[in-house]
Parts: sequence; C-alpha cells; structure tokens
Amino acid sequence: MGARLLELSDVTAGDDKKVVLERVSLRVDEGEIVAMLGPNGAGKTTTVRTIFGLLRPSQGAIVYRGRRIEGTRASEHVRDGMALVPQGGRVFAPLSVAENLELGAYLLRSREELHRRLEEVFALFPRLRERLSQRAGSLSGGERQMLSISRALILRPRLLLLDEPSEGLSPLLVKEMFAVLGRVARERGTTVLVVEQNVRAALGIASRVYVMRLGHIVMEERDPSRLLDGDALRRAYIS
Repeated sequence: MGARLLELSDVTAGDDKKVVLERVSLRVDEGEIVAMLGPNGAGKTTTVRTIFGLLRPSQGAIVYRGRRIEGTRASEHVRDGMALVPQGGRVFAPLSVAENLELGAYLLRSREELHRRLEEVFALFPRLRERLSQRAGSLSGGERQMLSISRALILRPRLLLLDEPSEGLSPLLVKEMFAVLGRVARERGTTVLVVEQNVRAALGIASRVYVMRLGHIVMEERDPSRLLDGDALRRAYIS
C-alpha cells in the first residue's frame, strides 16, 4: 500500500451529553479499503463524522495528508479531496438525478469537465443515465444509494468515507455496490473507509479491518480473510 493518508491518534469525541469515542486510534493508507465493523452504537458513525469535520474531537489528533485537521470545516475537506456518503442514501428528493449530480460537482469549472465526470459515474452505475430526468425522491432505495455514491465520486475524491452503504439493500444490490467500491479503489486509486454492518460484504473487499465496540477500537486485522469464519469477530463483538 501507499503512504499514510489518514491517521487518528487518541481521538475522543461526542456531543454535549455523551462521550461516544474514547481514545480512538486508527490509520488509513493510500489506496487501501479499510472496513470499520461493530455493533450498533459502537461509535462507527461518530468516527466518520468526526473525520469529516461534522463533529469536533475534544481530545486527540486527526492527520490527513500530513496536516492536522481537527476543527476544519467539512467544506474545506471536500476541497482537499475528501467525500462522505452518509447513512441512508441521502439525496435531494425534489430535484432530478441530473440536478443532484450537478450539485455534487459544484467545484468543477466547466460544462465539459462536468460531462466527463458524468460519463465516469455512468460507467459505474449505468442505471443512473436512464434516470437523469427522474425526480430523485421517486428512485428505489438502491438507486438512491447509487446516486448518493455517484454524487460523492464525481469530484474524484482522494478519500471516500461511506456510512452503512448496504443498509436496506437486497443481497444482489449489495454485491453490485461493493464490486463498484472495489473497482473505484483498484482502477482510480481512491482510498476508501467504509462503516458497515454487512460483515461478509465488507470483508470481501477490505484490505484491513477495525472492529469497534462501545466507543473503542477492540481489534485491528490486517488479513480480513481470517475473520470469515466468524469466531474471532464474534469474540471481538462481545468481549
């Protein structure tokens, strides 16, 4: 793998009422697909929200591309090559698919470049080309997730953060979605950090895995295939 792209060191974060993350340390190297697993309430979503600047840590350091970024606004992270696909395939429901994609491409300077980027996402999700004029709120759950991911990818991010991308999707769509994520990392060199409840899907593409429980990292596994039998993972979930 490549050089260190992202590193969290002893990060503690939460809201005014509760500490959700406590002294979390992890790293993501260039070109990796890193999966973050764990039960509901483990702190996985809080971790990616903190990385993206939606929450500010009360302690610790977050280093991205060699610079500390705690307290940096999410809009600045986007300009610096970071993208977040939030949980639930969120889209701008009243707008068309085309308008959603154009909003994601707001940093592009020309229509020609926009058209090139649109062709890139259509190569990943051909169905979106057929839905360009359709209102995003009328799409199926799987199509909304495709749109949400495409909107993040259209700026060619260096680091793609995804929060539960398989939520509510059929097994067939989950397989398709994770194949696309693997392709994006392999062909474009995009680094991926994915929070996921679908353990088998995540292990199928990850080069490294972290397991979280109750706001702590309780396992790091550099050979995800070792977790496929479930015993080691089960022990990490309940220990």
